[in-house]
Amino acid sequence: MGIRKKTNKNPPVLSHEFIIQNHADIVSCVAMVFLLGLMFEVTSKVAVLFITVQYNVTISTNEGPDDNAFNLFHYGIKDLATIFFYMLVAIIISAIIQEYVLDKINRKMHFSKTKHSKFNESGQLSAFYLFSFGWGSSILLSENFLSNPVSLWEGYPHTLMPFQMKFYFICQLGYWLHALPELYFQKTKKEDIPRQLVYISLYLVHIAGAYILNLNRLGLVLLVLHYFVEVLFHVSRLIYFSNEKRQTGFTIWAVLFVLGRLLTLSLSVLTVGFGLANAEQQGLDMATGNFNVLFLRITILAAICITQAFMMWKFINFQLRRWREHASVQNLKKKPAASKSKSKKEKPNGVNGSANSNGADSPRARKEKSS
Repeated sequence: MGIRKKTNKNPPVLSHEFIIQNHADIVSCVAMVFLLGLMFEVTSKVAVLFITVQYNVTISTNEGPDDNAFNLFHYGIKDLATIFFYMLVAIIISAIIQEYVLDKINRKMHFSKTKHSKFNESGQLSAFYLFSFGWGSSILLSENFLSNPVSLWEGYPHTLMPFQMKFYFICQLGYWLHALPELYFQKTKKEDIPRQLVYISLYLVHIAGAYILNLNRLGLVLLVLHYFVEVLFHVSRLIYFSNEKRQTGFTIWAVLFVLGRLLTLSLSVLTVGFGLANAEQQGLDMATGNFNVLFLRITILAAICITQAFMMWKFINFQLRRWREHASVQNLKKKPAASKSKSKKEKPNGVNGSANSNGADSPRARKEKSS
């Protein structure tokens, strides 16, 4: 499905402005090539690598008279092709949300340039976080990971995944990879690019690490927890842009953010530091997907702790900046009120705001002299 922005300008073909304005149309055509490849026998085998989830394993259960079979999946190099295709899908969906939802709201609200970029960022991320949180929660409930926390490390390595879990991780990697070209398509300011690259890289490293090291269950739980906190922040920011007096959401988010960091550290230490350390299968075995060695466990915990500390540092700076801004606004409100009260006190004994030094010139004094 092509998306075309309404504009009166006709930039030269293949120029930067042309690619930015029509990037969704171009990406849609590329994605359509893979879909059309399914229709022909010659190209269907290649197209399937990009569109469908690979590396399925059929497991049959011989319990009872009926022989039940179900499919599980593991990861491999072919997943890169699938991630690439769903990165294209994410670009198209982002363009749809931008043009048909966010741009229409921006035109009605008349935001400044700064608020305009922040509103677009929160609009895109809130939609993604909300969808990912709902999808991830449904997987947690269906697989009973919440009711049985021991399953986070029991039976490691978790090389086989159900379809929904593997597809979830592929879509997550595809989305955060799509955020890199979006910096160009959305004309992100140069001063904002380093900040964007940092958090995109953090998402990619942590999600890919959990996927490759077969810590997919722990990774799924931590992602759902993190996305719940993040969706609250971005929804609160959208509400704040519509009415700056509504800041209650930020207070709730601040409390949940700190609790989310504590839960993330607790679950990570419990799973990696204690669960895997006492697991039956120890050692490094690439063939079976076992990465349960002391060095990797320390590396994983160090990466998680450093990331959580970095997020807390950013959070504290954000809160201090908000308090300083609030204090400056309150001081500006007090100054006019103080000046008004001062002028009212001086007005009875002065003319045009200046004090009258001669009290004998008052009407009462003249009356006493005449008598």
